[in-house]
Amino acid sequence: MGAETEAKGCATNDGRKRKRRYLPHNKPVKKKGPSPLRPGVQGFFITCDGGRERQASHEALNVIDSFFEDLVHGKNSSTGVAAVPEKPLNKKIKFTYSDSSDSEGDDDNDDESEEEDNESERLAEGDKDKEGKESVDDKTSDDGKRDGHPQDDLSEKTDNKEVDKQQVDGESKENEEPPAKKQCGDAKNLETVNHGLDKTEKSVDKLIEAELQELTDKGKRRFSKLDTGCNGVVFIQMRKRDGDPGPREIVQHMMEVAATTKKHMSRFLLRVLPVEVSCYTSPEEISRAVKPLFERYFDVDAEAPVKFAVQYDARANSGIERMKIIDAVAKSVPAPHKVDLKNPEKTIIVQIIKTVCLIGVVQKYKELAKYNVRQLTSS
Repeated sequence: MGAETEAKGCATNDGRKRKRRYLPHNKPVKKKGPSPLRPGVQGFFITCDGGRERQASHEALNVIDSFFEDLVHGKNSSTGVAAVPEKPLNKKIKFTYSDSSDSEGDDDNDDESEEEDNESERLAEGDKDKEGKESVDDKTSDDGKRDGHPQDDLSEKTDNKEVDKQQVDGESKENEEPPAKKQCGDAKNLETVNHGLDKTEKSVDKLIEAELQELTDKGKRRFSKLDTGCNGVVFIQMRKRDGDPGPREIVQHMMEVAATTKKHMSRFLLRVLPVEVSCYTSPEEISRAVKPLFERYFDVDAEAPVKFAVQYDARANSGIERMKIIDAVAKSVPAPHKVDLKNPEKTIIVQIIKTVCLIGVVQKYKELAKYNVRQLTSS
């Protein structure tokens, strides 16, 4: 029995049957890890120290995301500007226990004393007028009594009318609806408001759930890493949406900040280059894919020609001639613009990894230390 089980391979030493495992028929086996680099993607070509690709990819995601948020909020943030007053508020602040300004305090005391004197005079005059009016009223009342004028009867009638009005007002107040019913109406309004708030809260919850789904789903992330298969090279793919800045704007902003602040922002990253076009490594494919990109950066109707240069690098591909790729890229630029290798205004980056060609256009390539973050931030 032992020999039979060993031959079949379906039982263990304990006598339990082992579950047989087979590969799926006519289905590709899923590999763990990032998807490989392919043509038709945009993103960032990043170099790092050999053996540090995993750490560099995680750091690159954080750094690129932070500069992307800085660009977006820096352009669209208008809150807080209206709250700042254009002119300072002219308010006088008086301190009771201050010995620094004696002369000013004396002037303020003089003004206050003058104002107090004026107020006392006004009050005295008002008291005199009141006394005069009271004396006149007393005289008229005494004269009325003496002359037999029926003022007392009129006063009694007016008093009776006021009492009747008070009674009627009290009865009407008692007959009115109690305030509890009004509160019920207010409660209904509050319920409607709360119902609307619940709807908004639900919508916010749905938005948060959608964002979480995007984060968990690798196919919907804005930034994700791709496997290059080369030592010391990392590629971060960017899924650009409407209104978002492109890889070129993000990298340009990153290099300008690094050059001005000299602040250390990364540990493993070396060069960070934008990639706006990717295709297969053949002169025909490159010239076809580059045309819409060059139409944006090299205007045909420009008055002054733009000087440009081509920066070429190849990795894990020794079967392609260097000059064929450079000539295909340079000939795709419109006629008014010229090649200048010493002082170019724009530099066309051409990076070849295996069978994929990555192309991007940058400015101030030599002035910004060839877009090397470590050199820009070093003292």
